Amino acid sequence: MEHDLAVRPSEGQLCPACAQPLAAADERFARWCAGCDWNVDPAPPDAEPGRLAAVRRRLARRHGEELAAAMSGGGAGRPRRDAAALLALGIALLVHGITLLLAVAGLLLIVLGWATVVQPVAGAVLLVVAFVLRPRMYGIPQRGPVLYRADAPRLFELIDEVAAVAGTAGVHAVVVDGDVNAAVTAYGWRQRRVLLLGLGLWEVLTPRERVALLGHELGHFAHGDVRHGVLIRQALRSLALWVETLAPSHAHTVWDTLFNVLAYLPRCAAYGLLVLLDHLTLRATQRSEYEADLSAARAGSTAGAVGLMERLLVADSVHTLLRRESVTAQMTGGAAGRKAREAAEQGLWERVAAHVSSIPAYEYERLRRVSARRGHGVDDTHPPTHLRLECLARTEPQPAQVACPEERSAAIAAELAPARTAVARHVVSTAR
Repeated sequence: MEHDLAVRPSEGQLCPACAQPLAAADERFARWCAGCDWNVDPAPPDAEPGRLAAVRRRLARRHGEELAAAMSGGGAGRPRRDAAALLALGIALLVHGITLLLAVAGLLLIVLGWATVVQPVAGAVLLVVAFVLRPRMYGIPQRGPVLYRADAPRLFELIDEVAAVAGTAGVHAVVVDGDVNAAVTAYGWRQRRVLLLGLGLWEVLTPRERVALLGHELGHFAHGDVRHGVLIRQALRSLALWVETLAPSHAHTVWDTLFNVLAYLPRCAAYGLLVLLDHLTLRATQRSEYEADLSAARAGSTAGAVGLMERLLVADSVHTLLRRESVTAQMTGGAAGRKAREAAEQGLWERVAAHVSSIPAYEYERLRRVSARRGHGVDDTHPPTHLRLECLARTEPQPAQVACPEERSAAIAAELAPARTAVARHVVSTAR
């Protein structure tokens, strides 16, 4: 998707800072000056992050531009197992080893300590702690309708073709929800792959942008994002839980004070390991995002990948529209309210797509500039959108390797129709 960046001036409306003509008025969006950036970012500053989030943002800023420049030549293949990756793996094994040690110690205290009351109690406590910290193999996400290959053969056929271009395998299931996003994950002990497909994003994309979206998400499997691995993902979860559990409490009693004193060193150790593991994996995670963008370009074309990222710029606007649809439909109760909700469900996704199509080019440009100003202020793991767009702009344009003609798009839309209805009903009936 390409936008004409020429700003159509509004008669009589001049920038109060530089006196240049402002963009044509659209009351839905901020008025701003393309010449001096007056009012380009009228929203309040991002909320102050927590200590860990602030560390992540500093690291993300450090890596972002460096990686964008490195990837602009087309990127490399699979990331090599460098010293940082090996050290991160070692820390993850250490964390899980501590959990195993707690379980073994708890069992020994219970089995061998029946001569006293204290040892079995202490053993039970250790077993509970080990149980809480254990690696979790979650089931398939229950966020919306679940589609398997038999439910949507044409959709899975498209996913398989895109996966082949990305250099990986397809997915076992697709979970459809109303989010303005998409993601991939794995579930169960067999680590079966699942695609989380948010209709708030899917429905506003063109066919080639949808192919690019699939290429990006499946690219995470192909390029070995370390945080998608079970060991490191679970280690990050365990360390975060340690830090939260050992957080100092208000010293109202002598026991609170004693806990704070005894927990100080373990808390510092857990926090230090968490920051170190973040530091060791964040660069690889950001690299994976850039490489996934290149997979998106190969599958759906560079233009499709660029269009996808520009749609992501207006995700907040889609969230606002969905929330407004839900709140409006729920303002009336009884039979009239049911009719209002049913009416809101009909054509919801068409209204969302029409809203996004009506967003003017200068609003996309404003959001790109906001992305450059705020950087990692919103997301401390993904590179800023403006850097991702610049990275794609510096690479050789790619044609689409996977076609999604009108007939195929219509067949996939028919397969998704029941899920679209169910998700629309959920979105309208749930204030977001």
